Formats: sequence, structure tokens, C-alpha cells
Amino acid sequence: MRRTSALRTIVVALLLTVGLGAAHTVPAGAEPPSATPTASAGLLEAMRRDLGLTDHQAAERLRAERDAARVEAEARRAAGDSFGGAWFDAHSGRLVVGLTDRGDEAEVRALGADTRLVQHSARALDRAKARLDTRPAPAGVAGWHVDPRSNSVVVTVVRADRDLPAVRAFVDRARATGPVTVAETAAAPRTYAAGTVGGDPYYTGNVRCSIGFSVHGGFVTAGHCGRAGAAVRGWDGSAMGTFQGSSFPGDDYAYVSIHSGWWTVPVVLGWGTVPDRLVRGSAEAPVGASICRSGSTTRWHCGTVLAKNETVNYSQGAVHQMTKTSVCAEGGDSGGAFISGDQAQGVTSGGWGNCSTGGETWFQPVNEILGRYGLTLHTA
Repeated sequence: MRRTSALRTIVVALLLTVGLGAAHTVPAGAEPPSATPTASAGLLEAMRRDLGLTDHQAAERLRAERDAARVEAEARRAAGDSFGGAWFDAHSGRLVVGLTDRGDEAEVRALGADTRLVQHSARALDRAKARLDTRPAPAGVAGWHVDPRSNSVVVTVVRADRDLPAVRAFVDRARATGPVTVAETAAAPRTYAAGTVGGDPYYTGNVRCSIGFSVHGGFVTAGHCGRAGAAVRGWDGSAMGTFQGSSFPGDDYAYVSIHSGWWTVPVVLGWGTVPDRLVRGSAEAPVGASICRSGSTTRWHCGTVLAKNETVNYSQGAVHQMTKTSVCAEGGDSGGAFISGDQAQGVTSGGWGNCSTGGETWFQPVNEILGRYGLTLHTA
């Protein structure tokens, strides 16, 4: 019995941490490192299911998105003050870069991007959004973000509340700050924590959440899952770690240190839908890129990046610098990993809808969390 219990403890620890990242060994079932990562059959199946792509289309899209992420960083430097934002065009398989100065087109196109002449620079739009961030918003306003494709600040309102006086007044004030486009959503955003349910990745108090990415000494997750100093338990009830830092609202991120006896590996759990995904870095995917999420309730789902730097207006308060996706999620998925190819993107915060009828989900970008707490992502 002692041998059986010891083996079970090892298995429990691995299952609770495979969604984090970071050890010197690669667990069984994870793909080995390679110079040119290839898409697994499970990942292609998820992209067929959630994005309606064939295996060939999915593999080509992943390749094109890796190129687009590289080109975006180079184009931003080349364009300078003329940079008007960028997005991945799934139809052409190329990055599109907005420019306010036609004189920068040749240099940016030479990098491998298409260009579009726009009226407003990304910096000007960011300033307009920042002015909105200083103002409280009514519950009928779901959030706001800079949209490079429309070259405007998009204010999203809950469809049923769009004609309420407070909502209309907020939109009018927003239009006074700069170029604004109004969009509608079916429901207000909410966080994805859940009550205690046996057999799930981790708990703090009576809240269940999901592990995000491994860092040296622990993992990152959502801030609304626990406050600094709160104890974390594994699904077997044993002590797992402690929240060392947490921020919510305003931000939605946290850092949990783990106790001895727990270890982490550089993968995102595939839940049998796809093989566990190795994490090789945290290069940011552009708007329009495909992205997948792993969580303890709905497990593995994919979609696309819809917007960046969005302010999400939860009932608990606004959260800034979020990324919006078309991926579904449900209660208990909070804190879980968003990944694009083999690059860590962020931790699940909240959204609306579910994985039966669809919806939208936001995540807090992982690079912001690493910088805030001075952490190092564990990579393969």
C-alpha cells in the first residue's frame, strides 16, 4: 500500500503541474523539442473543430502566424511614429500593417507585410483609450479597446442595455476623446472562477481555478482567484503553495510559489484532446491569429485573437490591457493557459457565453505578469 500511495502522489503532482511549465525533463506524452515545431494531430483536430479548417489549412496557418509575429515586431520598429497597428489576415496568410505615412510603405513591405494607409497612429489611439480608462463605466458597457483594422477605439456595449441613458452618455463622452466605433455584445463579461469541485487543479478558499504557466519557483494565474498570502491546495487537498502577489481589479494576474514536493514542467495540458503542448517562449501573437486555451472545466478549445489592450468592465471593476478572443470558457477555467502554437500568451480572466453555445473570453498577457513580478517563464 505504501508503494501504491507513493506512486499516486507522484501522478497527482504531475497532473496538477503539467499545465504550468518548467523542469529539466520532458514528461511522457509531450512532444520533444525541435528546431521547427510541427502541429500534432490533436492540435489540427481542435483547429478543425473550432476554426473549420482542414489539416493542411491549419498547418499552413500556424506557419504563417509564426512569420507574422516576427514581422510585426520588425515593422513596428521600421514604421516608428507612423505605425498604425497590425493584424493577421487569415485569407491572405500575411500580416497587415497600418501606416499614417505613405513614405514608410516600401520599407515595411520589404519585411514581408502588406500595408494599409490609415488616419490615426497606434500611439494616438492608445492615448484616446487611456483617457477612457480614467472614467467609470456603467454595467451596460462591456469594455473598450484599440482596433487596428477599423483604426479606431471600439466601445462594446451590452445589446439589451445599449439605449440606457448611462450607456449612451458614456459613448458620447468616448466619442469626444477620439475616433470611436460602437460594437454590441450579447452579454456582460464575468470572471470564470468556480466553487469547490473535487478532482480539479487547485483551490484557494472555496474557489477553484486553473493553473497558467510555470515560472521559476511556481506558476502564474488569474488575480481574482486569490489574494496575496492565500494558501493554495491541490485537487487532493494537500498544501501546494501560496499566492505571493495578486492584482484584481485593475489587473487580473497573480503569482503562486509552490512548496517542496511539487514540481513543474514546461507544457500546457492537452487533456487528451491534443498532446500536451511544450512551451518554447512568449512571443505575442498578432490580432487575427489562431489561439488555444487549456482550462480545468472545459479543457481544450481554440479560436482567434479579436483585440488587444482592451479594458474589460467586470462587475467588480475594470481590468486593463486585456486580450479578447473568440475562444469559449466556463466557470473554473480562470487562470488557465492561452497558447498560440508553442508560445505562451496569457492567463484566462473572464468572458461571456459557454462552450455549448459559444462566447468570447479575455486573457491577461503573460509578458506583463512576468515583468510585474520579475519572473522567468520556464521553456522547453
